[in-house]
Amino acid sequence: MEDTKPKVLIVDDEKGLRIGTQRLLQSENYEVDTADCGMLGIKMGTENDYDLAILDLKMPDIDGISVLKAIKKARPNTVCFIATAYASYDTAIEATKLGAFTYIPKPFTPDELLRNLRAGYERRLLIIEAERLKKEREERLLELAFEKSRLNTIVNSLADGVFVVNKEGELVLYNPAAVKYLELNEIIIGEKILGILPPKISELLKHFLGKEAFENKTNSAEVELKPDRELVVEIKCSPVPHPDGSLAGVVTVIRNITEMKKVEYVKSQFVSMVAHELKTPMAAVLGFLNIILDPSLQITPEQQKDYMSRSKNRLQGLLEMVNDLLDISRMEMKTKSRELKELSVGGIVKSTVDFLELELKKKGVTVTSRYQEDLPLIKADNNEITRLFTNIIGNSIKYNKDKGTINIDVSTSGNFIVTKISDTGIGMKPEDKARLFSEFYRIKNEHTRSISGTGLGLSIVKRIAESYSGKVEVESEYGKGSTFTVYLPYSK
Repeated sequence: MEDTKPKVLIVDDEKGLRIGTQRLLQSENYEVDTADCGMLGIKMGTENDYDLAILDLKMPDIDGISVLKAIKKARPNTVCFIATAYASYDTAIEATKLGAFTYIPKPFTPDELLRNLRAGYERRLLIIEAERLKKEREERLLELAFEKSRLNTIVNSLADGVFVVNKEGELVLYNPAAVKYLELNEIIIGEKILGILPPKISELLKHFLGKEAFENKTNSAEVELKPDRELVVEIKCSPVPHPDGSLAGVVTVIRNITEMKKVEYVKSQFVSMVAHELKTPMAAVLGFLNIILDPSLQITPEQQKDYMSRSKNRLQGLLEMVNDLLDISRMEMKTKSRELKELSVGGIVKSTVDFLELELKKKGVTVTSRYQEDLPLIKADNNEITRLFTNIIGNSIKYNKDKGTINIDVSTSGNFIVTKISDTGIGMKPEDKARLFSEFYRIKNEHTRSISGTGLGLSIVKRIAESYSGKVEVESEYGKGSTFTVYLPYSK
């Protein structure tokens, strides 16, 4: 930290968290003010120039997004964090667009908080220094580019691409990030570059360069530099004035927004997929109810009971899907609570097989098992590891042939406990195997028509394994069976 104490504003209606965080930061040489509601947070954040602001997303009077918007409007250089346990794609995108530095998921540890604040304070210092140096620019931007100034050091360290042209369209300053984004391998200071820039960026620059008078505004646009959302950037062009008010040149900032656009696309696809998966069972239940309630059809009590049973099964499937979706969301946002303790993988596999005994008997499936002696323990959440193996072994039963077999082998390899679950089921084609862990993907062929499921089970399995730095692999041959291999690390 610098000699000057960083000034921090905490806006949170949870008294214990607010006071505890204040004490922690004061012990780390921060100067801390607090506000217990959104309106007070806006008042303090706009009237005072804070280096950092930690804003709770959910507050009784006004939400954290509104507080963020007000503070960034009055104090754009304040680095703001959103602290919440209720984050979503919508709030993530909105907060990013409004200038939030990052999310700090609740509950957070002191190390997580301090690491984020240190990164934010470094960003704040760069912003302040860049603004100070901007005021010191000399009249001719071309001369400035050749000076060994601190500005060059700062600009070169920025993740965003930056380049500057004078009013003749000659390049006078650029950083490595700009070269990378624009893929300009050979550019020279003093070269006219409008002709080699993407057309949309050239148009933004020409809007300013075609005028002698200084026009004090920023033009921005989103540009897809590589197809299929591989690289999407936000371009911002701002004029740079001479002391006499005439135009000296234009500074262009290139910000990589690929991940944000991917999130928007994935969200759109996900919503469309969920709507499709919900629509079919809901339409079926509605159809059954319409039949039952229509007196003109005169259905028998047996038929009515059958329709009610089918409706119950459909609704049960919907409930399972909603619970799976909630689990996936919590895993994605890292808000799912865990109770970590030492667990025996062999013990969990055995108890899972016992739990599924009725399903095994229905299909006449036989299980053979081999467990290495003295297996080490793993540190994990019992519910998550149980669900992982329940999903895999449950699938090995559902997709197995009648009177088939399942072979389970649990052993160690390197730093992992390796669990192999092989079945004599219907297996998979290569194209099905490639999409197996995708949300809502279910294999469709003549063998699977009567098998129900949400298409989320293996996606959850993959997420659980990866959350413990493990992995899941699958080998399969269509018509012969599949082998799922789960790797879970243990501490030697």
